Amino acid sequence: MTTVRNGLVRIARAWRALVAEQRHAAIASIVLLLTMILPWYGKTGFDTKLNSATENLNAFGVFGWVEAAIFLVSLGILLVLFYRGENRAFHLPGGDGTVIMAAGLWAAFLLLWRVFDRPGVSGKGVTIGIQWGFFFAFLAAGALAYAGYRLRVSQRVHEPTRAEDPTTRQEPAPPPRPQLTYTRERRRGRRSAGADAPTQIAGQMSFDEEDL
Repeated sequence: MTTVRNGLVRIARAWRALVAEQRHAAIASIVLLLTMILPWYGKTGFDTKLNSATENLNAFGVFGWVEAAIFLVSLGILLVLFYRGENRAFHLPGGDGTVIMAAGLWAAFLLLWRVFDRPGVSGKGVTIGIQWGFFFAFLAAGALAYAGYRLRVSQRVHEPTRAEDPTTRQEPAPPPRPQLTYTRERRRGRRSAGADAPTQIAGQMSFDEEDL
């Protein structure tokens, strides 16, 4: 339970640290993932009694390399944005905006590829059609590419250095504690008694002998 709570706290903290364009990219990635549970394809065939039957399939129902690539692209973008929110130090070729825009265009291209290359299913006389969830996925991929473009032209993202990364930076060492040295101060007005110094008790009168 503590691990889950700490994870949610980290996600909330990273979300607050993102700029608007990064948040738009994160939302588009989440929507793209959620569309994978919507009906992407419609399977039409015949049962044993030669009656027409239609079944809706989501992306996981016919999980091929295209669906796997889109799934990994969405998770990858979310992971990049999460690390950016945590101020992690890493560099992406072309910058974050370019990578996110390329990821959205790649996902859109894969979805367009699926329009002409439908996933294969078993069954005699079975045909595969496109359902409404597929179009939402295409819109989410386009939104992801647009968010990456906006992030690229805004140039509002600062790539943290290793000194700013909380996982690699070193806290400054505490200053050394000053060493206390004790010195004896010589008492003022105190003179060491020598061998020839006259001895006199305080309060005692001294008499000098004189020849009368």
